[in-house]
Amino acid sequence: MNPQLAEVVEAAPGKLAAVQSLEELDRVEAELLGRRSVLAQLQKAIGSLPPEERPALGRDLQQARATLVELVETRRRALEREIADRVATADRVDVTLDAFRLPLGSRHLIYQTIEEVCEIFVSLGYVVAEGPEAEIAWYNFDALNTPPTHPARAETDTLYIDFGDPATEPLLRTHTSPMQIRWMEAHRPPVAVVVPGKVYRADTIDASHLPVFHQVEGLMVGEDVRFSDLKGTLAHFARSFFGPQTQVRFRPSFFPFTEPSAELDVSCFACRGGEPGCRVCGGEGWLELLGCGMVDPNVFDAVGYDPKSVTGFAFGMGVERLAMVRHSIDDIRLFVDNDLRFLRQFP
Repeated sequence: MNPQLAEVVEAAPGKLAAVQSLEELDRVEAELLGRRSVLAQLQKAIGSLPPEERPALGRDLQQARATLVELVETRRRALEREIADRVATADRVDVTLDAFRLPLGSRHLIYQTIEEVCEIFVSLGYVVAEGPEAEIAWYNFDALNTPPTHPARAETDTLYIDFGDPATEPLLRTHTSPMQIRWMEAHRPPVAVVVPGKVYRADTIDASHLPVFHQVEGLMVGEDVRFSDLKGTLAHFARSFFGPQTQVRFRPSFFPFTEPSAELDVSCFACRGGEPGCRVCGGEGWLELLGCGMVDPNVFDAVGYDPKSVTGFAFGMGVERLAMVRHSIDDIRLFVDNDLRFLRQFP
């Protein structure tokens, strides 16, 4: 190749590599291929050469031009890609939403309490059962030895349902005790069952009452079941739930479906004995917890058990009451307010 053309072609890649803009590339292209370039000058000089030298120079010019054009276009395409990438990066708009995580929840304190109570009794051999929340008067009252004149059967206390056969008195159960009857109807003694669930009362909402709350019912029936068995069972429960130093006491009471009946109190777990001004017991030293007693023989008659051959005890506790006593909660409405400041205290 012509020495001048060879020098131009050899230097072209370095010049083009240093180019950083299309405007600069146009200037270099003009230097390599324009009217004042070496190629243009040699092209004009062909006519003055001897005829035998013209073909060789023509071929060299054609080859050099093709090489230079390819180098220039390659660099142009590279620059255009770089510029497009820079523009795209600068103008890019993120149309995706910012990532966010929902906070992890936990089981409600009421259901935590139900699970713990049930676990204590399951460890003693009890079975956990659930029953219908819509009941009839037979299971809710009659089979539990509750007479028609009992105040709890009034519409001011019980929520009756206005459909179905009026003779059956459909209602929302006022306690979980109906499952005592249903369970004994379906099982022969011995039986040991605990029944957690919702119950309903026609109560006005205030700091200590809700129309919908939770109970855990317990029933033990077998041969020679005694009141001392009831005392031992509930003492074990109280110490498992409130702590090993907890003391219990039983006060006489009355329930239609148990005889004798009692109220169970536990010693205050905060002051351990009646400290004046205690925030939990108010200085009394005892906390009222649940009702219990020996199953009335009339209840056994209603389910077909022989009251002469079996005895049993039953107990019922309010879950909200258990949680309020244990955690010093002074307003039952906190359980249903859905206030995260309250709920997050019991993860």
